[in-house]
Amino acid sequence: MARKGSVKRVCLAYSGGLDTSVILRWLIEEYGCEVVAYAADIGQEEELSGLPEKAKASGAVDCVIRDLREEFVADYVFPAIQGNAIYEGVYLLGTSLARPVIAKHQVEVALATGCDAVAHGATGKGNDQVRFELAYRALAPQLKVIAPWREWDLRSRTDCIDYCEKHKIPITATKEKPYSMDRNLLHISYEGGLLEDPWRAPDESMFLLTQSAEKSPSQPRELILGFEQGIPVSIDGEKLSAAALLAKLNKIAGEHGVGRVDLVENRFVGMKSRGVYETPGGTVLHVAHRAMESITLDREVMHERDRLSPRLAELIYNGFWFAPEMDFFRAAIVASQKNVTGEVRVKLYKGAVTVAGRRSPVSLYSERLSSFEDADRDVYNQADAGGFIRLQGLRLRGYGVPKK
Repeated sequence: MARKGSVKRVCLAYSGGLDTSVILRWLIEEYGCEVVAYAADIGQEEELSGLPEKAKASGAVDCVIRDLREEFVADYVFPAIQGNAIYEGVYLLGTSLARPVIAKHQVEVALATGCDAVAHGATGKGNDQVRFELAYRALAPQLKVIAPWREWDLRSRTDCIDYCEKHKIPITATKEKPYSMDRNLLHISYEGGLLEDPWRAPDESMFLLTQSAEKSPSQPRELILGFEQGIPVSIDGEKLSAAALLAKLNKIAGEHGVGRVDLVENRFVGMKSRGVYETPGGTVLHVAHRAMESITLDREVMHERDRLSPRLAELIYNGFWFAPEMDFFRAAIVASQKNVTGEVRVKLYKGAVTVAGRRSPVSLYSERLSSFEDADRDVYNQADAGGFIRLQGLRLRGYGVPKK
């Protein structure tokens, strides 16, 4: 960690919200350093056009904005879908996947603008501090790291608003906030505030990407999703870029109430946390990808990949995207996907995604082989199954017999 007086210029991951607005001024006041504000557009749909002016009004010497939407989806979201990476069987890793791409470009901006330190606005209780700082260490270990929430004496939203008033920092925040929200092209997450009671249901007014199942259309919507080597490439035959495909799918699936998740997850830092998520497009893609694999992926390859999937999800969740073990897992998963090509037809209805069909030019499925009708005995002789079962049962002989 950086020591006060040891930093000349710091690159701050900046959103223009309450926390990072306070941090920008606090860095100048406490460290006596210059601050370069850096903002990443990953599909949060916040207004970024006035951000440089706001950052400079708060004391920043520069503000750099990078559009990372395409890279985020193509290089982080879609590889996670290839690997069937779902944390604790439920969470589709929307926030976890965004942090490494943000940190990667923050490091690039820091080095390009002559910074000797980086700073973030993650709290000392969450996972994001780990994700950001492990990325910094992997990509530019020479940079010092400042984590204000672990240093300062501000302890609440009210404290931060009072700080802004004292230093005349322009903000629009109020002291009442029922929960915190984080948005990108893959999802919206909600946590804290009213949601800290795991028994309390979230208010319907909270949701932004999805309609409730009750209010969704009474007629189902069918879509055909195209895949090439495990990567989504088209909707209903229309080829789209990664970001455009996910954005379009978010809208369609959200209208049909798809993608809401309410869970209590195990944070890497050691506590349980209740989170509510909307991941409409990502939910559809996971279901469709699994269906695509069902006719194109060899059984043993699928089973080995499935053994890797929980570990892959854990590495992403815990912030090890730039670790050597992640390179190993990703290489294995990419190799498994070389034949995962074709189309899947899905039906969206009242919050559910169901598979209606799948086809592939490299399908391993054989109707002739699997049919209950008589098949050519040269392909499959049912009499062979007897010997197969006897050999499989050899080690079981006598195992279940009571011992005298």
